[in-house]
Amino acid sequence: MRDQLRDQLSIFCFGLGMSLLLVANPGWCETPSKSAQDLDLSPEVIKKSPVLQRWRREVPNVLEEIQNDPSFRTKVRLGYSRFTSWEQGGGIIFGVEDVFIGRSGLTVSAEYESAFNGKHESYGGNLYYYLRPLGSYVNFAPLVGYQNLRTNDYSTNGVNVGIKLLLVLSRGGAADISVTQSWMSPGSEEEVGLTTAAIGYAITRNLRLSTGFKQQTSRQYQDSSVGVVLEWMP
Repeated sequence: MRDQLRDQLSIFCFGLGMSLLLVANPGWCETPSKSAQDLDLSPEVIKKSPVLQRWRREVPNVLEEIQNDPSFRTKVRLGYSRFTSWEQGGGIIFGVEDVFIGRSGLTVSAEYESAFNGKHESYGGNLYYYLRPLGSYVNFAPLVGYQNLRTNDYSTNGVNVGIKLLLVLSRGGAADISVTQSWMSPGSEEEVGLTTAAIGYAITRNLRLSTGFKQQTSRQYQDSSVGVVLEWMP
C-alpha cells in the first residue's frame, strides 16, 4: 500500500512539473509560423546575394548539383614541347581540351604539335564520353577521333580510339592528373600507340600550368616528348 502511494505521488509531481513548464514557456508547444522565405532580411542584402535570390525561388538539390556540376573545366592550351628523339629539338603545342557538349558528359578536344625544325608534326581531335557524373573526383572516358602523324621517317593517319583516366585533386580545374592511352589505325600495319600523362595546377582562377609526357610507339618508329603548357580556362 505504501509503495502504491509513493508511485502515485511521483507521477503527480512529474505531471505538475511539466504543466508548470508549459505555462511558463507556451512557445514550446507552438508550431513555427515562418518559413525560410519569410526571414527578416533587408532587400539590400537579398539583392546583393544571388544565392539568397535563388534559394527564395526554389531550394536546390545541393547533392545532385555537386555530383553533376563538372569538377574540371574547358581549357585553351599553348606551350613548348621538347622532343627526346635525336636532333628533333623543341617545338610548339596548342589546342583546346574538354569543350562540353551540353550537360551530357560528352566533350571535344583538339591539339596540334610541331617541331621547329619540321621533323615532327601531329594533329587531331577526339570525342570523349565521361562514364561517371561530371562532378566525380575519379572519371573514365572512352574516346574516338582522328589523328595525323608525320615524322622524318614516316607519315600516317587514321581513326584514333582509346580511354582516358582523370583524377581530380581539386574541383574547378585547380589541380588534376590525367592519363590517356589510345591507338591510331588499330589492327593495321600502321597502328601507333599513343600514351599521354599530364599534371595541371592552377596559378590563378583562370590560368593553369600543365606539364606532360607523350610517347608514340609503332612498328617502324618510337618517339616521345615532354612539354610545359599554359592553359586558360574560360
